[in-house]
Amino acid sequence: QVQLVESGGGLVQTGGSLRLSCAASGNILSINDMGWSRRAPGKQRELVAAIKNGGDTNYADSVKGRFTISRDNTKNTVYLQMNGLKPEDTAVYYCQANVNIDTKQKYDYWGQGTQVSVSS
Repeated sequence: QVQLVESGGGLVQTGGSLRLSCAASGNILSINDMGWSRRAPGKQRELVAAIKNGGDTNYADSVKGRFTISRDNTKNTVYLQMNGLKPEDTAVYYCQANVNIDTKQKYDYWGQGTQVSVSS
């Protein structure tokens, strides 16, 4: 079993910053891609940022230049630094990880979500 635990959400004013963290634990051999997605009220979940094991990243157009994803493979942790926050960034943010639990099996896991609210 693998668990992803997020932290760092909260309420911030427009233009402010937050840093989300997500630590994976459990039956982990190694982790492939990690990422963050979000679901705003009344909208579908969207991928915000992703990072490969080697460090390659990609971002949604709506957050490019404002958000930075990073990871610490020694800690099985992924981060999302969010700067220049806007009210439209308000959402529940979920981390995700594609985990190798042994040499033949890999599965996708999700965190429980953390609320980010940006006031205007």
